[in-house]
Amino acid sequence: MSQPRIEPRTLPGFRDYLPAAMIPRERLIETAKRVYRSYGFTPIDTPALEYLDVLTGKGSAETDKQLYKFQDAGERWVGMRFDLTVPLARFVAQHAAELGTPWKRYHIASVWRGERPQRGRFREFMQCDFDTIGTLAVTADVETVLVINDLFSSLGFDAFTIRLNNRLVLNGLLEKLELADRAVPVLRALDKLAKIGADKVVDEMVETSGAAAEQAREVLKLAVLQGTNDEVLSQVDALVRGSAKGEEGVSKLRTVLAAASAAGVPPRRLKLDVSIARGLDYYTGTIYETFLDALPSIGSVCSGGRYDNLAGLFTSQQLPGIGASLGLDRLLDAMQALYLIEKVSTPAPVFVVYFVESRLHDYLQLAARVRAAGLGCELYPEAKKIGKQLQYADKRGFTVALIAGDDELAAGTVQLKHLKTGESRTVPTSGDALEQALLEAAR
Repeated sequence: MSQPRIEPRTLPGFRDYLPAAMIPRERLIETAKRVYRSYGFTPIDTPALEYLDVLTGKGSAETDKQLYKFQDAGERWVGMRFDLTVPLARFVAQHAAELGTPWKRYHIASVWRGERPQRGRFREFMQCDFDTIGTLAVTADVETVLVINDLFSSLGFDAFTIRLNNRLVLNGLLEKLELADRAVPVLRALDKLAKIGADKVVDEMVETSGAAAEQAREVLKLAVLQGTNDEVLSQVDALVRGSAKGEEGVSKLRTVLAAASAAGVPPRRLKLDVSIARGLDYYTGTIYETFLDALPSIGSVCSGGRYDNLAGLFTSQQLPGIGASLGLDRLLDAMQALYLIEKVSTPAPVFVVYFVESRLHDYLQLAARVRAAGLGCELYPEAKKIGKQLQYADKRGFTVALIAGDDELAAGTVQLKHLKTGESRTVPTSGDALEQALLEAAR
């Protein structure tokens, strides 16, 4: 007796990736790897599953609720990683002796959070992290800005804003307001300012931290400061004066902003934003959020910060860290909304038409020659009508097609057809004329 058919379906918050979605995704990943490597970051990987106690209590109460957790076959409690930073802390504590410090890594892998799916937010998504471990030097804070700037420039963006703050500024103000022991709920509420507005943030601070309404409003005074970076820094300096932590935070922000500008980051891309707190509890210093100017509503597409105590949960060795993560899926959604992703379902720009059935060897040699020139190339597998093959090529998104019958092959030529414009020309196959024509056409 045959089994009943199972309806093919995917879980809410999870997605299949067809070629048209996977190709730009891989291109973004390749760009991120290239930028990270250019700064000396080295690749690592860690398991998708960790012991549950490695993950719980490291992000926030909210991320603890969102954890996918279960008992494995050995009846041990395990969890699926909700980010790549907590596993990094465990990894560094475990391998510090062989890694040495300072040490720089990148890690591109999937993470899982059982949160409510919405635009740009999924239960399974990929993070593209880079981190520097083992140094408190502000140089690492500056370099994080430089990597983010180079990453988005390499991805083709010009109009984006890297917003910076420092947890020491916020902690210094809370110290002055005698709220230091309630920093976690206060900062979590503050992190929602853009989403729920000032009044509701005050209400949440009062409810979750026990702060007085006047204390909550004093915190908001810091968060709503406006002006140029220098103007905001001056106002912040006055608000936190008298707090050693707050003054240190202001000093570090001045250093990071000045050094990033000196290193070539356009000042228009750097914005001091003392309202950002980052929801995860482990941040201790500089924090970053990156927004696309054309679509700020989609949220930060690259975030991170300094976390000087996270590895201390696993080792007595001092292992401060700082880094950021490219929100790959959210960025792809934004690029889709901004019509920045070309619709293609092939990674190869060149298509070879199989015209004469008896000349298969010639077409195979032609395709091999194209690949040897460094271009992706697909040969149609059957000698069907040219019109049908060109329809296939157009649908897949090839850039050019190479067409050659008996006459062209005998004459040592090929027809090079631009599939978007329909223009075609005869190109000799002798010398490097074909390679040059293809490289020019595939740009």
